[in-house]
Amino acid sequence: MRQYPDDYFDLAIVDPPYFSGPEKRKYYGRKISPIGVRRLYGKTSEWKVPDKDYFDELFRVSKNQIIWGVNYFDYSFGAGRIVWDKVNGQSSFSDCELAYCSLHDSVRMFRYMWNGMMQGKSISEGHIQQGNKTLNEVRIHPTQKPVNLYLWLLQTYAKEGDKILDTHVGSASSLIACKELGFEYTGCELDTEIFNKAKQRLETYEMQVKLF
Repeated sequence: MRQYPDDYFDLAIVDPPYFSGPEKRKYYGRKISPIGVRRLYGKTSEWKVPDKDYFDELFRVSKNQIIWGVNYFDYSFGAGRIVWDKVNGQSSFSDCELAYCSLHDSVRMFRYMWNGMMQGKSISEGHIQQGNKTLNEVRIHPTQKPVNLYLWLLQTYAKEGDKILDTHVGSASSLIACKELGFEYTGCELDTEIFNKAKQRLETYEMQVKLF
């Protein structure tokens, strides 16, 4: 980020790791072994938890920020929060995920089911509506977030012409959303294998767009 001048990006939407690796910590309430992670997602390198220097740089290069995992980091964030309700029922995974949002001082919620094959369900008048399983996203990353979540974030918080930064691209869900809505973006990913999978996923999306 040091190569960019102050306030270069209009909005940073980031999902940095808040533990050093799936094999060393509890992940969403359960322990995942290195073998299990590699079987599901391929080889996963050691993740570097961001420190104060990272957040200081992030705030320097971006005018506004949405930062997932805010409840895990020892840093002075503002009051604004976004709650992603995963609508995951009796699952042992987290019910919600929290993000810091610099664009308001209140708490906003987005409901979107994200529990294995149970994806894309919505709640309407107290009833859960079944999503289309044929449209389910393929999971390529252990902390992957749905494209629809990023579409909602961009449609809610970004303006036409904004430059978007994602310092931890992961599965490329954020980049697909940027492509879908026509935003200019810069994305970074340190893990070579994850980078290649994300690149392939983005290219597959672009080919599908061209076909239709």
